[in-house]
Amino acid sequence: MTIHYLIFDSSDDGEGTGTWEAMASVRAAQLPAVRAEVQAVLDWAEAHAPGPRGPLDEGGAWDADEQVLADDGDWTTVTLTLTGPWEWGEALVAHFAPSTD
Repeated sequence: MTIHYLIFDSSDDGEGTGTWEAMASVRAAQLPAVRAEVQAVLDWAEAHAPGPRGPLDEGGAWDADEQVLADDGDWTTVTLTLTGPWEWGEALVAHFAPSTD
């Protein structure tokens, strides 16, 4: 599956752990498609998990947090934040990157 709405931004803590924030701001009609993309990313993360999910400072190997914010108009912003080993997160982003063929 190629991601069409979510845009990823990553940061590295310099110690092998990364944070990937995927965000999309869409009108109500596109929200189901964005939610499907979020679920696909979470499914991949679970299937390729580097260990147990949970807060890293409590022994988890990776974690995810989803936020949905609707504004007063027709727009909704969905943000998915993932944390975990750098190589794992970069593989996740590469998996969903658009093909260059």
